[in-house]
Amino acid sequence: MTDGSNEQQEAPVDNGQGDPRPPRGFWFGIIVAIVKPFMIVFTKCRFTGRENMPRTGGVIYVPNHISHFDPVLLGYFIWECRRIPRFLGKASLFKIPVLGTIITSAGQIPVYRDSTQAADAFRDAVAAVERGECVGVYPEGTITRDPDLWPMTGKTGAARIALMTGCPVIPIANWGAQEIIKSYTGKIRIRLLPRKTLQVRAGAPVDLSAFKGKPLTNQLLHEATEVIMARVAETLGELRGETPPKELYDLRKARKAEGEEKA
Repeated sequence: MTDGSNEQQEAPVDNGQGDPRPPRGFWFGIIVAIVKPFMIVFTKCRFTGRENMPRTGGVIYVPNHISHFDPVLLGYFIWECRRIPRFLGKASLFKIPVLGTIITSAGQIPVYRDSTQAADAFRDAVAAVERGECVGVYPEGTITRDPDLWPMTGKTGAARIALMTGCPVIPIANWGAQEIIKSYTGKIRIRLLPRKTLQVRAGAPVDLSAFKGKPLTNQLLHEATEVIMARVAETLGELRGETPPKELYDLRKARKAEGEEKA
């Protein structure tokens, strides 16, 4: 971000290339007109690693998920990287009157979770990457349940899209959004004042070369996902100045253990 009202910003990412973003469209333009002034007034953003985000071409970014507010923060960060953020959303959302029109017009991408074929579930995301879009995938699938807000183990969607398209995968860490909206505390309360410091860091592309050119088996996708999540956790550790856990929180195992305890 380049606005003086927010502190400790990197220099603009330009390199003399101008702004390569495609036309934003009406609804996306409305979103930008609302979100950017809001973030400047009510938050203090610290963005690092923007040089790691490719300026053009298809790319997947994989962020940690700590709050209902971090999609706003991450979308703003990607915009300040001179890219247009495209997020994945349940296909059912795109069928809701008015909302479906808005998110479709804004270029967001449906995921067909009811598909019997995993590849078909992400067909629109693959197509978006292949036409050069910047696509965001929350690999955890939900807000982290880790008590210390470290990333959890991930789902394989991001790895599948990356290995199907050959696009780079950028790990992104965010911290501070949980101070605006704390999740899983009962009532959702928004705390904007005093202004919160929000940090986002993009890491270098994840090295998935060991998995390229091989059949997309479940085992291979899970191994690639473990590599991706380790890099997300590492990037968050750099942002927080802490060492991430050696083993990430596994929500499925935790729920299974909880069910066994209740039984």
